[in-house]
Amino acid sequence: MPKNKGKGGKNRKRGKNEADDEKRELIFKEDGQEYAQVQRMLGNGRCEAMCIDGTKRLCHIRGKMHKKVWIAAGDIVLVGLRDYQDDKADVILKYMSDEARLLKAYGELPDNTRLNEGIVGDLDVDDNIDVDDYVEFEDEDIDRI
Repeated sequence: MPKNKGKGGKNRKRGKNEADDEKRELIFKEDGQEYAQVQRMLGNGRCEAMCIDGTKRLCHIRGKMHKKVWIAAGDIVLVGLRDYQDDKADVILKYMSDEARLLKAYGELPDNTRLNEGIVGDLDVDDNIDVDDYVEFEDEDIDRI
């Protein structure tokens, strides 16, 4: 059997991820950059995002972020625009939820931008459920099942 000559396995490559909780400085867009909201993940390090300027772009997640920063649909990201391809862009930075709220408060993001506040979404609509919607079973019915 071959001997293990490496310095560790998958867990060593992942690291400890201690820097997640730290507050980082809010980074604003510069020339050649744009804010975007991820619409769907395509796989292979790519995603489809709707930029704030109204253009839908195919975005490539840069290698430094790949498998380290997880991007999901609805996230606000900073993309670098390409001079030679207007329909493609590169994801430079993913904003955390509190940073995205700050961007909206500063007026960088338009007011109609919906920020993902979690997975819950619009589940609060059905708070006033009628009693008639429920079916009650007797003990005899349960025994027959």
